[in-house]
Amino acid sequence: MIDLETEAVGAATVVRPKGRLDMVAAPQLRTLLDRLIAEGSSLVVVDFSATDFVDSSGLGAVVSGLRAARQAGGDLRIACVAGQVATVLGLTTLDRVFRAHATVEDAIGAGG
Repeated sequence: MIDLETEAVGAATVVRPKGRLDMVAAPQLRTLLDRLIAEGSSLVVVDFSATDFVDSSGLGAVVSGLRAARQAGGDLRIACVAGQVATVLGLTTLDRVFRAHATVEDAIGAGG
């Protein structure tokens, strides 16, 4: 099971998946992102600093969140990507879809 921590930082909502973001945890993240966006969060930042592992299901949940956020007129950004998560983003070429920001603050301050 994954721990999904959320925090409001200014106008943004930061989501911190802690542990393994895999096929078991991905539905939880997808549900959380959908709920946050439906409740009006226009900017969601996924902070990967405490994520040990991500698989295609986990990435699918993040992509789904990006799609939902943009359809609602907002955005989803990623931050603190390193190690295995960075490798998987590169292998799947999702590093072209998501610009990884060094910090949550950078992600919040970044323009579109």
